[in-house]
Amino acid sequence: MFAVEVNRENYEYDIQALVKSFYPGEQVAVLLPESRADKRRELEDKVRIRLCVEAEAVELTVDGRASRWTKPPGEDFKGGLKRFLYEVLSRETGRSLPWGNLIGIRPVKIACGLLEDGCSRQEIIEHYCREHYTSVEKAELAVDIAQRERKLLADVHSRDGYSLYIGIPFCPTTCLYCSFTSYPIGGYREMVDAYLDCLTKEIEYVAKCCGNRTLDSIYIGGGTPTTLDPGQSDRLLQRLRSLFDFRSLKEFTVEAGRADSITEEKLRVLYENGVTRISVNPQTMKQETLDLIGRKATVRQVEEAYALARRVGFDNINMDLILGLPGETETDVQHTIDRVVELAPDSLTVHSLAIKRASRLNQWIQENGVSTLRNTDETMRIAAEGAKRLGLEPYYLYRQKNMSGNFENVGYAREGRFGLYNVLIMEEKQSIVACGAGSISKRVYPDGRIERSENVKDVALYIQKIDEMIERKRKLLTDF
Repeated sequence: MFAVEVNRENYEYDIQALVKSFYPGEQVAVLLPESRADKRRELEDKVRIRLCVEAEAVELTVDGRASRWTKPPGEDFKGGLKRFLYEVLSRETGRSLPWGNLIGIRPVKIACGLLEDGCSRQEIIEHYCREHYTSVEKAELAVDIAQRERKLLADVHSRDGYSLYIGIPFCPTTCLYCSFTSYPIGGYREMVDAYLDCLTKEIEYVAKCCGNRTLDSIYIGGGTPTTLDPGQSDRLLQRLRSLFDFRSLKEFTVEAGRADSITEEKLRVLYENGVTRISVNPQTMKQETLDLIGRKATVRQVEEAYALARRVGFDNINMDLILGLPGETETDVQHTIDRVVELAPDSLTVHSLAIKRASRLNQWIQENGVSTLRNTDETMRIAAEGAKRLGLEPYYLYRQKNMSGNFENVGYAREGRFGLYNVLIMEEKQSIVACGAGSISKRVYPDGRIERSENVKDVALYIQKIDEMIERKRKLLTDF
């Protein structure tokens, strides 16, 4: 661990995120003038970087070496500060980052905005490289995805429509890397019906208050929705069909996710109730890694679940992969990609491992070292090449904090099989009403303003406070 001392607040998030990108194996703390005395005592001997922010200038000291930047007339101060910080850290570490000084989770938004302003593809690429120091490859990827997103969103009811998210917060087990709201189904089985009662009550309220709007997509996620037994799943889906007009629906996704939760009966319930898109997510096709990260399904079970979904009739199947899992090499990633190409899913979502504070992976890294997590330009290339072999195009992208290799998550799909909800949740072009424990609703106003309403994460508390959750929605969706 080392510390970064900053003399002024309001810049600490950007500074910490960028410094951590250059020092991925380190824990980085930030000291501010307002920091508690005990924190200051703990970290004062660990300060390696000092940033003194003045009115029109910045002085940066890294391991005793000082550099200074003065803001040119007319330049944005924060943008200039980030470019200066990137230049110095790049020089000090001898590293360049694929996304340059971009630390936000939605780098494609820049390209979307510039396209709306009438900029050409080449002008946007040059902007990314000049203003943010991104690689040409990443700039091209961002523009390609932005252009594809514009076409995909052209028919979405942005102003008078919405999408519905439904959370099922139960899983067979909790994976090593996971920080989502999920509870092992074995210990919560007796609470599932009560949870569905409350979830249905919340959904009924949404149907009532959103009745004058067009429903474009439904996404049931989690957790693992297929932890529900066939009867529970049918009960939920039948109620949805009775409450909402499915004639306007462009996409209905359910994350089948874990192969150890999939049966033919469950898949038939989904298919017969109008689900159009599912995910069967291996994350890797290396059995030793599956055992390590706590996914109980075998590689064979993944392949059997995928084949079963095809036999039931699904013609839009996504598979999720994670690059940078503990101990995996480029050879392992190539093996996974080759097996996935043989299966030929309709879309492929490639995640770069993100080290979440609330996950068990944090403890694992402390015991085994961060060097066991390998995500490289080569692993990303292998995944992209596999998608190309399948005839899939990149259509959405996002980034996360503490992401392995400073890379990104990319969704690839064949024409007509793009995941609409994935784009909507990233680009925030449409309101998303979310039901269930741990879910977050986002209301997008015509002027671009966004307001949120969160549900409590704990299942028991959600059941106890369901009326309060509905009241939160009422406040958010007044005059919706």
